[in-house]
This record gives sequence, C-alpha cells and structure tokens, in this order.
Amino acid sequence: MQTKTIQVNDKMQKGYSYKLTEPVGKNFDRRFKPDLTPKEMLALGVFGGVYMRDCTKEFPKDWFAKAKFQKEGVYKHDPSINLFGINASQPLSVWRKNGWIYKDDPRGWFQWYCRYYMGRRGVDDNIQIKRWVAIRRHIAQIKNNCRKDDIHCRTKQRQAVLHWAYDSRKM
Repeated sequence: MQTKTIQVNDKMQKGYSYKLTEPVGKNFDRRFKPDLTPKEMLALGVFGGVYMRDCTKEFPKDWFAKAKFQKEGVYKHDPSINLFGINASQPLSVWRKNGWIYKDDPRGWFQWYCRYYMGRRGVDDNIQIKRWVAIRRHIAQIKNNCRKDDIHCRTKQRQAVLHWAYDSRKM
C-alpha cells in the first residue's frame, strides 16, 4: 500500500496531518475487533448528533450520507438522535479532566477509531485499544441483567457501548 498523507483543518485542529499506512478497515491489532464501522455508528445515532459534523472533509462522504446529526447551527446534544434515545455521553471537559484526550485526537476515542479505521497507526493505538477492551465490563453487565433480545433493558449502557463500536443489539 502506498502511504497517503491526510491534512486536517477543522474547528479543533488546524494544520494537523497524519499518514495512512494500512488499507481502510484492515490490519487491525489482534485485540481490536469492533462490531461496527464508524459509518455504521454514525448512521445508528451516536453522541447526540453533534460530534464530528465539521470533519466531513477528512473522511469518506458515504460515512455521512445517513449519519444522524443535529440541524446545522445547533450545537446542543440531542439524546433523541441516539439509537437508544438516551444520553450516555460525558462532556468533553470531563474527558480532558480525566486525561482521556490525547493531542492527536482532541475529540477523543471515536476520532481515534475513525482515523485508525482509515489506516492511521500511531503511538496512542495501544492505549486506545486497551480502553476499548475495558468497555467489555459493560457488555457483561448487559448480558447478565437482560434477556437476549430485550434491547430496551439497560439502554444507557447499550448506548454507551455503541459509542465504543460494540453492537449490543446482537447480545
């Protein structure tokens, strides 16, 4: 594969660039097996419809064709846009305070995942993959407390694991 450089100029990053060194959606770390692609997550409804609306030039257009976003100019998180109709997000300020935001991905884990999915590999990959693996504890709670096909059980946890590319509808 030929390396490609991506230039980023959005509201949170100006003059940032990174290299794509792997094919799109391929050659993931063996520990990292997400159920959903970024495109699928956006179409299902995540982050109240306000996350990454200004990043559409960085990623494939088709990712955003069915994405559930708030109306243009509205910056307030709307839980009804989410697949499970509930807010399962913490503000970016909480993520920053807890040290969960890294310089290359100022929007957090999902931005890292989008770039990783596209083929970027970097120094934060191991940390982010470990964080993804740690979310499995919530999946265990869903499986232990809900009937197999009851997607209305533990909706906040289900929305939260969706934000991490796990599909609780299949549990």
